Amino acid sequence: MNRNRSLKAEMLFRLIIPLILFVIFDGILSYFVTLHYVDEAYDRWLLDSAESLIQEIKVREGKVSIDLPDAALEIFKWDEGDKTFFKITSSSNEMLAGDPSVPEPPKLKTDWSKPLFFNDKMYGEPVRIVSMLITINDTSTDAYIHVAETLNKRRAMMIDILLADLIPQIILILLTSIYLLTGLTKGLKPLHLLANKIAQRSSRDLSPIPEQLVFLEVRTLTNTINDLLEAHTQAIANQQRFIANAAHQLRTPLAGLKLQAERALREKDIAAMKPALQQIQNSADRMSHLTTQLLVLAKSELINGTYDLVPVNLHQLAKNICMEWVPKALSKGLKLAFESIEDDLYVQGDEVLLRELLINLIDNAINYSGKDGNIIVKLNSNPTACLTVEDDGAGIPEKEIHKIFERFYRIPGSAGNGCGLGLAIVKEIADLHNARIQLGNSEFRSGTRIDLIF
Repeated sequence: MNRNRSLKAEMLFRLIIPLILFVIFDGILSYFVTLHYVDEAYDRWLLDSAESLIQEIKVREGKVSIDLPDAALEIFKWDEGDKTFFKITSSSNEMLAGDPSVPEPPKLKTDWSKPLFFNDKMYGEPVRIVSMLITINDTSTDAYIHVAETLNKRRAMMIDILLADLIPQIILILLTSIYLLTGLTKGLKPLHLLANKIAQRSSRDLSPIPEQLVFLEVRTLTNTINDLLEAHTQAIANQQRFIANAAHQLRTPLAGLKLQAERALREKDIAAMKPALQQIQNSADRMSHLTTQLLVLAKSELINGTYDLVPVNLHQLAKNICMEWVPKALSKGLKLAFESIEDDLYVQGDEVLLRELLINLIDNAINYSGKDGNIIVKLNSNPTACLTVEDDGAGIPEKEIHKIFERFYRIPGSAGNGCGLGLAIVKEIADLHNARIQLGNSEFRSGTRIDLIF
């Protein structure tokens, strides 16, 4: 289950985390740099202590001895924070002075050309040790001086330096966090005000969101919402107009149906009732046709913005529909032909809707063609799939071309009992399939040619 994410928390997290990581990295780097320089400073003092012992090495009667008075030893070992130990040995491992417990490096593997510093433990405490080799004049003996010191001063200095470096940075992070939190709260306040204003709106209020209430970076979102609101407003207006037109179109056949039923009831002779009954049948047929077209029109409208389109064999579909409508065309003295070079021509579409589209085009051509007229349904794929329906009827006046695809619109004075939905359905289905409708003159002397280009 996904939790709702907070924009404020997300922005604060993305800004503060890099600062914290920087402080951690800086702290680690500062630790090693500080360790290096603290060791370097105290190692000099440790080396000075070792060198101070050189003058205490004496040669008497060819033998090496150490003359270190108690007062000098006390001064050597005196330190407020650390303990100092030393050991002086000869090259023959003879203990000359000091504490035997002071660690020393392995003599065979050590480069004694310079003082050697290393860490070790003494009496359970970590110590820093310097070892050096002293060549004694007038003798064949060398001496080794080892001085060890605990690490208390070094640790204290490291802590002081690290705290002096890290505390200001931690305070800076805290102040930055407070400033960012305050800034984000104030910065997001207009969005909360906008949300409250939208929440207080009526469900029928689809007016655009004022751009004055939002930041430039958020305007893309509000523009998208405004486009959606405008589309919903247009959809509601179209729906209301559709309902009003449908009610008007249904009212006429219903009124005629009622009138003819009353007329039939007044007649006592069956023969006299037949004209009224015929009119009732005509009204019922018109209502059935109108209802069917309204259902197709409703189905052709996108509800959720998407529609599943699959490959449809347009050749087979058009051929079958033409065969089904040949009897009706012949009953009105018309010739219905089908022409196609391709045996199979596939397009992405909905077979049911494409069937309704072609049926409406053929039905329209039959209703508005003259006697002994011709209707041709053509298919070709050069350069793209194209379905053509043309007739030799009266044609469409140029001034009416831009109106014929409107719902419930019929050309004034046109014949037939249509309700003005046929071409509107064709337009809706074509738009659904991203197909382009092109009107032109028929190849006959008169008539209309409609091309549906996929």
